[in-house]
Amino acid sequence: MIDREEEVLRPLDVDDMPAAFQLSSQAGWNQTEDDWRTLLDLAPKTCFGIEIQGRLASTITLICYGRRLGWIGMVLTRTEFQGRGLARKLLQHTLHLADKMGMETLKLDATDQGQQLYLQSGFRGEHPIERWSRHDGRTAQFPSGPFPRRAWAERDLKYFGADRLPLLERLAQRNSLLLRNRAYLLARPGRVCAYLGPCVSDNPEDARSLISTCLEEKLGSWSWDLFPGNHNALGIARDLGFTPQRHLLRMARGKELAQNIDATYAIAGFELG
Repeated sequence: MIDREEEVLRPLDVDDMPAAFQLSSQAGWNQTEDDWRTLLDLAPKTCFGIEIQGRLASTITLICYGRRLGWIGMVLTRTEFQGRGLARKLLQHTLHLADKMGMETLKLDATDQGQQLYLQSGFRGEHPIERWSRHDGRTAQFPSGPFPRRAWAERDLKYFGADRLPLLERLAQRNSLLLRNRAYLLARPGRVCAYLGPCVSDNPEDARSLISTCLEEKLGSWSWDLFPGNHNALGIARDLGFTPQRHLLRMARGKELAQNIDATYAIAGFELG
């Protein structure tokens, strides 16, 4: 029997990245070790873990997009430590910290297993969200490039509802960026398959063109997280051979903060918003 007194809740650091990657891989998630580093780089003081007997047993991350929006993700517990309430402890710690920081709204994408915990913690359901996938066994390649700050910061803020430019710039440093008129698409490698998103466009024609171009240029297996309420995104996904794999619920706590789902053709990730 493991002594509960040996649970140590602490911030994550760079030395935890291999263990954190192992934890998300054990859960079957698609994040790479570099995705974990992105979270830590963007939120060095608000990524936490519980350590038990020198092992990283559970994690949570909180990225703050200014004070308007905080995004909770990577709520994970190693299999042998499940059932001890570690995720609840990390969540309550993170919510307390977010309240002290004056965060107006918190959001997350919840699995069926996690929804009851979040409801008990003051979250409410907002929108269904789905993962769609397409597989062909090959690996896509991703050149990097700069993110055009002036051209896209205002537009993304308008549709997403909060300023996430540091995230977009970080993603563009190591991933593919495609632009068309007033739309953009980012794509990146994943542990199991490539990841499509975020994609923001004020019309379906530009979104379809960007997504089709990306898939044509980078052959391989893909995952794509979208709002089923965006019927144009659903139509594009079906036309391009994607099928639904997972169903989650976007949940929010605090002030109402609307995201334009009709202009959001792909999110940045369940852990990013």
